Amino acid sequence: MPDALTRALKERGLRLTAQRQLVLEAVLELGHATPDEIHAKVNSVAAGVNITTIYRTLELLEDLGLVTHAHLSHGAPTFHAAEDSHVHLVCRACGSVQELPVDSVTPLAHSLRAERGFNLDVGHVALFGTCKGCQ
Repeated sequence: MPDALTRALKERGLRLTAQRQLVLEAVLELGHATPDEIHAKVNSVAAGVNITTIYRTLELLEDLGLVTHAHLSHGAPTFHAAEDSHVHLVCRACGSVQELPVDSVTPLAHSLRAERGFNLDVGHVALFGTCKGCQ
């Protein structure tokens, strides 16, 4: 993925900075992480990177198609690698997040398209409920 970042930036005439590299590495390492969690991870390696830089970099990385986000709670969005497309199962009791393959909601996506002309963005789907451990 670092090579993809370098390529994508070069295509846009942008350069690879240490901050951009660190933010992408943090997203990849953390899996599902809020900007604050990414900020903490980046600052553990390179102190002094401010939260504004994190948000701007996440926006750029998403625009480049390298990361994506989902809203898994009422708080900040959660970012993860775009190549890892999945649906999120969020437990309202313990807050755990499980991943479900996208094809699990394909029938729903097809039904919504056929019946309502609605194209579901499955990469942003989060289903809320109670996990097996909390039931």
